[in-house]
Amino acid sequence: MKKKVVIITLGLAVTAGLLFGGQLLVNTTRYRRIISEIEIRTPNLSQVPDGTFNGTFDAILVAADVDVTVESHRIVEITINNHHYGRASAVEAEVVTQNVIFTQSLEVDTVSGATNSSKVILSAIQSALESAVVEQP
Repeated sequence: MKKKVVIITLGLAVTAGLLFGGQLLVNTTRYRRIISEIEIRTPNLSQVPDGTFNGTFDAILVAADVDVTVESHRIVEITINNHHYGRASAVEAEVVTQNVIFTQSLEVDTVSGATNSSKVILSAIQSALESAVVEQP
């Protein structure tokens, strides 16, 4: 009887481990695919009206939610509302946002050691700006 309980417990533990490991493998594969497909481009800022615009990007293991403030067709502030990240710290995320503001472009260098997190933040900024673009007649 005792042997049966041990075998059942061990079987349940192995099954749980396999399910968790399988889900982790699926998520990691999806994450890598999403990251590899990111294409960063700067929307035409002359088509972005004044205001604060929200953008998000979710790559499963890394996600960002940002507010981008535009005045006179210039990015003046980027606030990171939420950043679920892998290896990037808040300081590294701040480097990315400050580079965008300084260059007025999303085509900036990513932070070494936090490349994927940088790409996700840039994608969230791109999403915010693209949602604000006013098409010219």
